[in-house]
Amino acid sequence: MGIHVIAEFLGVNPKKISRVEELREILDKVIAKSGLNCISSSFHQFEPYGVSAVYLLCESHLSVHTWPEHEYMALDIFTCGEEGSALKAFELMVEAFKPKIVEKQVIRRNLYEKNGTPDSSRSS
Repeated sequence: MGIHVIAEFLGVNPKKISRVEELREILDKVIAKSGLNCISSSFHQFEPYGVSAVYLLCESHLSVHTWPEHEYMALDIFTCGEEGSALKAFELMVEAFKPKIVEKQVIRRNLYEKNGTPDSSRSS
Protein backbone atom coordinates (compact mmCIF):
# COMPACT_ATOMS: atom_id res chain seq x y z
CA MET A 1 0.00 0.00 0.00
CA GLY A 2 2.83 2.41 0.70
CA ILE A 3 5.96 3.47 2.51
CA HIS A 4 6.31 6.01 5.28
CA VAL A 5 9.74 7.55 5.92
CA ILE A 6 10.03 9.43 9.21
CA ALA A 7 13.34 11.18 9.83
CA GLU A 8 15.12 13.69 11.99
CA PHE A 9 18.02 15.74 10.68
CA LEU A 10 20.42 17.20 13.24
CA GLY A 11 23.25 19.61 12.52
CA VAL A 12 21.57 21.29 9.53
CA ASN A 13 22.81 24.69 8.37
CA PRO A 14 20.28 27.13 9.92
CA LYS A 15 20.34 29.34 6.80
CA LYS A 16 18.76 26.52 4.78
CA ILE A 17 15.87 25.98 7.21
CA SER A 18 15.11 29.41 8.72
CA ARG A 19 13.00 31.06 6.00
CA VAL A 20 10.30 29.83 3.62
CA GLU A 21 12.06 31.12 0.51
CA GLU A 22 15.23 29.06 0.97
CA LEU A 23 13.41 25.94 2.15
CA ARG A 24 10.81 26.06 -0.65
CA GLU A 25 13.50 26.25 -3.32
CA ILE A 26 15.21 23.13 -1.99
CA LEU A 27 12.00 21.17 -1.43
CA ASP A 28 10.60 22.03 -4.88
CA LYS A 29 13.79 20.62 -6.45
CA VAL A 30 13.60 17.47 -4.31
CA ILE A 31 9.98 16.87 -5.34
CA ALA A 32 10.80 17.37 -9.04
CA LYS A 33 13.97 15.23 -9.07
CA SER A 34 12.44 12.38 -7.07
CA GLY A 35 9.58 11.83 -9.50
CA LEU A 36 6.90 12.75 -6.95
CA ASN A 37 3.90 14.72 -8.22
CA CYS A 38 2.85 17.81 -6.27
CA ILE A 39 -0.82 18.74 -6.14
CA SER A 40 -0.34 21.71 -3.82
CA SER A 41 1.93 23.01 -1.09
CA SER A 42 1.52 25.16 1.99
CA PHE A 43 4.14 26.95 4.08
CA HIS A 44 4.09 28.74 7.40
CA GLN A 45 6.85 31.12 8.46
CA PHE A 46 7.44 31.28 12.20
CA GLU A 47 9.01 34.36 13.76
CA PRO A 48 11.77 35.03 14.27
CA TYR A 49 12.58 31.87 12.25
CA GLY A 50 11.48 28.33 11.52
CA VAL A 51 9.18 26.86 8.91
CA SER A 52 6.47 24.23 8.54
CA ALA A 53 5.93 22.98 5.01
CA VAL A 54 3.45 20.46 3.66
CA TYR A 55 3.25 19.10 0.12
CA LEU A 56 0.09 17.30 -0.92
CA LEU A 57 1.22 14.74 -3.47
CA CYS A 58 -0.62 12.52 -5.92
CA GLU A 59 1.19 9.75 -4.04
CA SER A 60 0.30 11.12 -0.53
CA HIS A 61 2.37 13.78 1.30
CA LEU A 62 5.74 15.22 2.34
CA SER A 63 6.07 17.47 5.38
CA VAL A 64 8.92 19.31 7.05
CA HIS A 65 9.14 21.22 10.33
CA THR A 66 12.27 23.17 11.24
CA TRP A 67 13.92 24.52 14.36
CA PRO A 68 16.93 26.49 13.04
CA GLU A 69 18.00 27.53 16.53
CA HIS A 70 18.66 23.82 17.20
CA GLU A 71 19.88 23.03 13.65
CA TYR A 72 17.02 20.50 13.58
CA MET A 73 14.50 19.39 10.97
CA ALA A 74 11.73 16.80 11.22
CA LEU A 75 10.76 15.09 7.95
CA ASP A 76 7.82 12.91 6.98
CA ILE A 77 7.35 11.30 3.55
CA PHE A 78 4.42 8.98 2.88
CA THR A 79 3.75 7.57 -0.57
CA CYS A 80 1.36 4.94 -1.87
CA GLY A 81 2.40 2.26 -4.32
CA GLU A 82 6.03 1.99 -5.38
CA GLU A 83 8.54 3.07 -2.76
CA GLY A 84 11.31 4.26 -5.09
CA SER A 85 10.22 7.90 -5.28
CA ALA A 86 9.91 8.24 -1.49
CA LEU A 87 13.35 6.75 -0.91
CA LYS A 88 14.84 8.91 -3.68
CA ALA A 89 13.23 12.02 -2.11
CA PHE A 90 14.76 11.08 1.24
CA GLU A 91 18.24 10.66 -0.28
CA LEU A 92 17.90 13.99 -2.10
CA MET A 93 16.93 15.63 1.20
CA VAL A 94 20.07 14.24 2.85
CA GLU A 95 22.19 15.54 -0.07
CA ALA A 96 20.56 18.98 0.01
CA PHE A 97 20.53 19.61 3.76
CA LYS A 98 23.74 17.74 4.66
CA PRO A 99 22.73 16.92 8.25
CA LYS A 100 25.49 15.80 10.60
CA ILE A 101 23.19 13.18 12.14
CA VAL A 102 20.23 11.38 10.53
CA GLU A 103 17.70 9.31 12.46
CA LYS A 104 15.36 7.42 10.11
CA GLN A 105 12.48 4.99 10.43
CA VAL A 106 10.79 3.29 7.49
CA ILE A 107 7.31 1.90 7.95
CA ARG A 108 5.84 -0.24 5.22
CA ARG A 109 2.09 0.41 5.10
CA ASN A 110 0.74 -2.97 4.04
CA LEU A 111 -2.30 -3.85 6.08
CA TYR A 112 -3.68 -5.89 3.20
CA GLU A 113 -1.92 -8.68 1.41
CA LYS A 114 -1.92 -8.80 -2.37
CA ASN A 115 -5.17 -10.77 -2.43
CA GLY A 116 -6.98 -8.04 -0.49
CA THR A 117 -7.43 -9.88 2.79
CA PRO A 118 -6.22 -8.47 6.08
CA ASP A 119 -2.79 -9.56 7.26
CA SER A 120 -3.62 -11.47 10.44
CA SER A 121 -0.03 -11.28 11.70
CA ARG A 122 -0.47 -7.58 12.52
CA SER A 123 -1.86 -6.41 15.82
CA SER A 124 -4.08 -3.39 16.30
